[in-house]
Amino acid sequence: MTEMDRISISLPSKLLREFDEIIAERGYASRSEAIRDAIRDYIIKHKWIHSLEGERAGSISVIYNHHASDVMEKITEIQHNYTDIIVATLHLHLDHDHCLETILVRGDAKRIRELTDRLTALKGVKQVKLSVMVPGGQIPE
Repeated sequence: MTEMDRISISLPSKLLREFDEIIAERGYASRSEAIRDAIRDYIIKHKWIHSLEGERAGSISVIYNHHASDVMEKITEIQHNYTDIIVATLHLHLDHDHCLETILVRGDAKRIRELTDRLTALKGVKQVKLSVMVPGGQIPE
């Protein structure tokens, strides 16, 4: 049997309620089992992003609470450090509190990954999704 460690985490009540609903819907035997699956998915995503190499093109979508302390300014400041790979940005107001920033990128996968990681780490950022593709000339016929 695999050795298990016991941990304790704090979560907002609403987030936990939503997670519990998904656990019930999917038929998990326990929260622990569902959390293990979520952590595995997170690790797989991290490894995939960090395995990317070479020239890539794609988008980074960021949802954030624009009321969070200086988050808009920090996002802009970070983007200014990556003008070599940022092609364009699109800003969308989702509701009174939340915005979606989509950043189109093209360049070295390492730089795209760095930008994604920096945005993900910002306080006030709710979600970051990276979608990358091989530039057209590199797609096999």
